[in-house]
Amino acid sequence: MQLPFTVEDFLDVFTNYNLAVFPAQVLLNILAVVIIVLSIWKSKHSNTITGVILSFLWLWTGGVYHLIFFSRINPVAKVFGVSFILQGLIFLYFLSIQNRFSFKFTRDFKGITGAIFIFYALVVYPMLGLLFGHTYPANPTFGLPCPTTIFTFGLLLWSEERLPFYLYIIPFLWSLLGFSAALKLGILEDTGLLIAGLAGTMILLFWNRKKTQLARL
Repeated sequence: MQLPFTVEDFLDVFTNYNLAVFPAQVLLNILAVVIIVLSIWKSKHSNTITGVILSFLWLWTGGVYHLIFFSRINPVAKVFGVSFILQGLIFLYFLSIQNRFSFKFTRDFKGITGAIFIFYALVVYPMLGLLFGHTYPANPTFGLPCPTTIFTFGLLLWSEERLPFYLYIIPFLWSLLGFSAALKLGILEDTGLLIAGLAGTMILLFWNRKKTQLARL
């Protein structure tokens, strides 16, 4: 599939975005750390706050990055933007308003895998970007689609309940679509996006099946 823009155009979008929203990137990283803290040291309102922050991350990515910046070079970005906003509203409704799910780090395979994804999104991803020559401001910072999706899968793996597929189908589809485009554009750090999407989805589906079987016993 031929992309309607060049690699230079794509990197210019990162540059324009990063310069325009600074220092929002710092705030977005702080919000991610808040989620981590709330998932390790639980409090009365941890789940609600986590849901609000995760929702905000997806609303930000959809509304600010996709609709305002990426759509300037790619008309399909409007569809991406609406999808991300929809995902943000899904998180807001089910995680905060209905408060149906809770997240907590556990030292099992699922929890450790989630921690690896989160660490990759916040630390390894930007380090690999530097290694591959993607320096600020022409680089994808946290709060943009791919690192945010990787982080999201990490958090979802910390769920204490079964998560229905509709809660993460959009992140899963983006992990496939985003990786395929990023590979053509040379954003090699997005290899982690594909791994997080495929592995995270398989683990969640397996976990759901296991929890269902246990519930029937």
